[in-house]
Amino acid sequence: MENTPQAKDTQYGGEQIQVLEGLEAVRKRPGMYIGSTGPKGLHHLVYEIVDNSIDEALAGFCSEIKVQLLPGDVVRVVDNGRGIPVGIQPKLGIPAVTVVFTVLHAGGKFGGGGYKVSGGLHGVGASVVNALSEWLEVEVRNGEHTYFQRFERGIATGDLKIIGDTQETGSTITFKADHQIFEETVYDYEVLLKRLREQAFLNAGVNILFSDLRDPEHIKEEKLHYEGGIRSFVEHIHKTRGLEVLHKDVIHFSTSSDTCTCEVAMQYNDSYNELILSFANNIHTTDGGTHEVGFKSALTRVFNDYGRRTGLLKENDKNLSGEDVREGLTAILSVKLTEAQFEGQTKAKLGNTEVRSMMDAMVYEKLTYYFEENPSIAKAIFDKALGAAHAREAARRARDLTRRKSALESASLPGKLADCSSKDNTYTEIYIVEGDSAGGSAKSGRDRRFQAILPLWGKMLNVEKARLDKVYGNEKLMPVVTALGCGLGDELDLEKLRYGKIIVMADADVDGSHIRTLLLTFFFRYMRPLIEEGHVYLAQPPLYRLTRGKQHRYAYSDEERDRILAQMNAESSSKVDIQRYKGLGEMDPEQLWETTMNPENRIMIKVEMEDAASADETFTILMGDKVAPRREFIEANAQYVNNLDV
Repeated sequence: MENTPQAKDTQYGGEQIQVLEGLEAVRKRPGMYIGSTGPKGLHHLVYEIVDNSIDEALAGFCSEIKVQLLPGDVVRVVDNGRGIPVGIQPKLGIPAVTVVFTVLHAGGKFGGGGYKVSGGLHGVGASVVNALSEWLEVEVRNGEHTYFQRFERGIATGDLKIIGDTQETGSTITFKADHQIFEETVYDYEVLLKRLREQAFLNAGVNILFSDLRDPEHIKEEKLHYEGGIRSFVEHIHKTRGLEVLHKDVIHFSTSSDTCTCEVAMQYNDSYNELILSFANNIHTTDGGTHEVGFKSALTRVFNDYGRRTGLLKENDKNLSGEDVREGLTAILSVKLTEAQFEGQTKAKLGNTEVRSMMDAMVYEKLTYYFEENPSIAKAIFDKALGAAHAREAARRARDLTRRKSALESASLPGKLADCSSKDNTYTEIYIVEGDSAGGSAKSGRDRRFQAILPLWGKMLNVEKARLDKVYGNEKLMPVVTALGCGLGDELDLEKLRYGKIIVMADADVDGSHIRTLLLTFFFRYMRPLIEEGHVYLAQPPLYRLTRGKQHRYAYSDEERDRILAQMNAESSSKVDIQRYKGLGEMDPEQLWETTMNPENRIMIKVEMEDAASADETFTILMGDKVAPRREFIEANAQYVNNLDV
């Protein structure tokens, strides 16, 4: 091959291999260590430091942790643990506290008796926070002296020094996230409160004091202390969601070995949804793992064995499925291990195989005994599972009937669907439009090559209050399912999805918001992968049209209307006509295309599921039966209502 100048420029040799020393790698690729440089990664910094204090609590040396948000979004975490060691680390010849904050994979969690149980498995937490902070200060109290050291962007500005004497022990870490790294450096109080409350539940008896001191005139403070541990966690979930429980007491089991402790708290409620939150060494394992697998398999066996033994399941009855026995269940699973095996630094899934058998054996033995000792509670729970099984069977029959009906019809797609000509779902999109008049405008204004229109009319089923069998055959929801083509529930197959973008387009009023919420509730409960894989969007039609002569501009909020009006008045003294769109049907096809459907101009909100548990809670509160939790939610979030209108 001829060695052209271009070939020389693209040669790949030893000089192209970069060696990043110290914490350079963290600053170069922060996403590898904290997931992202957005809000999630920013809050992760706080979790890493707090988790170290929690590890001290797990080891039995810390009873109080203070987390403070200071003016300028500075974070301070104070604990009364043993204090980070200040002695010289033999291998590196510098104080251990300096090593902890400047060397990756350094810490007391790799053996040597520092921690028996720890969430901070990889030893990168403190050093990563230091690397991604504009500055960080550490203060250590060892019962004799108070030590201090400051770092700027991961580099020590001076040696560790004694700044006073004390009889107290513990550590204080104060840091400011680096604006050069993060998209924004403003912390969300509610996001941090949720995480800290979880930690207080998971570590019964520990005291966490969370203070937001950023605005001296509006100081917020929460004392988080739960002697009931994860039992209190379950009670808190049911209270905040306004769910009626089927039995008064939370069922609670625990067991221990030399290397592992398993704990379960569970209670059934009157909803049709399950919520299982699992934790390993206080880390929320969002993708589950062996502890969840063991719990679920044992739970299903207990129900079926109990049903056969008591005659509640007849000889010809089919066994209950896992889905049946988990309907209406809220469960918290917490395991603590000396050698936790997580998948990746994000620790989303537990991999320890021994935990599965330990959890399975504990739940089967102790729940079986509980059912025998509490037959009335067992019967109430079993009847709910039986009802779920009957509904599942009814859903299967309805699904089969729907399929046969579709097969007999000349075309299986909904009659009101105006399909597009392209079949390539990387390119196609479907607008689910409120009302026939808006649907007519959308059909006329669309680009037929890749845009399909499905009009909906009237209020649809609130699936938060209904089982799956009520969905099949529903005249409002089934056209959506049929048009998308990918099925729903446990049969959903994204490979069969006919449109890459599913765009909900409703009026910018109360009714439109209701329809959007009902549709999103349906997608969340029965077609969740559509949201998880980023297929669902909300169209944002304008609220106003400002016209002067042949010139017209659109505004998507009152503020934007006022700003555009001021600009137009500055340009000319001629009168500006302002039209307030009461609904999509008031727009002609050209206006609808120009403002809401043209990919070059339109504004859309991608529906994301950053935190499934939070979304689950919100849907339960907003769409459930109880008024009080819904009122509280609306009052707490009323300040954001203008943002929702944009």
